Amino acid sequence: MEINMKYVLQTLEEIMKIDSPSGYTAAVMEKIEQKAQELGYGFETTHKGNGVITVPGEDPEYVVGFCAHVDTLGLMVRSIKENGALAFTKIGGPNLATVDSELCRVHTRDGRVYDGTVYCTKPASHVYKEAGAERSEENLEVRLDEVVSSKEDVLKLGIQVGDYICIDPKFVITPSGFIKSRFLDDKLSVAILLGVLEYFFSQHLTPRHTVKILISTYEEVGHGMAWIPQDIQELIAVDMGCIGDDLSCTEQMVSICAKDSSGPYDYTITSRLAELAKENGLDYALDIYPYYGSDVSAALKGGQDIQGGLIGPGVFASHAYERSHVKAVENTMKLLIAYWQD
Repeated sequence: MEINMKYVLQTLEEIMKIDSPSGYTAAVMEKIEQKAQELGYGFETTHKGNGVITVPGEDPEYVVGFCAHVDTLGLMVRSIKENGALAFTKIGGPNLATVDSELCRVHTRDGRVYDGTVYCTKPASHVYKEAGAERSEENLEVRLDEVVSSKEDVLKLGIQVGDYICIDPKFVITPSGFIKSRFLDDKLSVAILLGVLEYFFSQHLTPRHTVKILISTYEEVGHGMAWIPQDIQELIAVDMGCIGDDLSCTEQMVSICAKDSSGPYDYTITSRLAELAKENGLDYALDIYPYYGSDVSAALKGGQDIQGGLIGPGVFASHAYERSHVKAVENTMKLLIAYWQD
């Protein structure tokens, strides 16, 4: 099974370059649509902005969905301070302890983009005793890379309340195969699904059942896949695998989730995923995620009548500056390919 890792990593880099916090995903969805069409597949957009790529199967009567989310964590302008700094509110749950001193971009509603940096309101250790305080929305702010010293100066730039503040992902692939970036959760999984699509296209393969790849745009705020196409009978989320205390997964593995904070995943699907991983000699872990909810969780809570599963590449330091490995990508793709053919 020859995986086109170059295609996957190039796709990942391309979508990493496009800012896409929840609700600000039109540009990255255009890129994904382009990728699907280059492989000869159609692309539909739901009213909410989610994407649907349909891959006809040998058995068109049974439809399996695989979802990944392209929306990321982010910030939004809450108010403009009198000194010209920006107060913000979180989009999703970024770890604010890791956001201090990060580069960012402010996108205005008329299309202008301004660079800036997230700073503590009392950042200088040589000036403030409070420089080491716990970071929060109250003591962090955005300093624009513009000569501004008042609220009026900022308003003249066209910046206003509700503008998106996007953190620079700092995307890196090391010579040893580690993939480091913000927002591997879940752009890495989007690139993986597109890589599986490229594999079936290049190998002239047809999945056993009709497959629908669903690209979610509101997962980080909880309702990404609350609605799915009604012909889908089972839905498997491809999202980051957790790494940490009493979990088995590493950055080189594909993780199979048996249960998260929303409850257990379908027993039959989870068991079959584990069987396929074992049959194909994959490096995998079967784990429970203590503080986690997926797009399958959203679909089930939305009343969808489906069986649900969850897998993904092992990702370290979720919601911070994350790290995975090309081996996790390979193991995840091979498990998906096996499931598509099973």
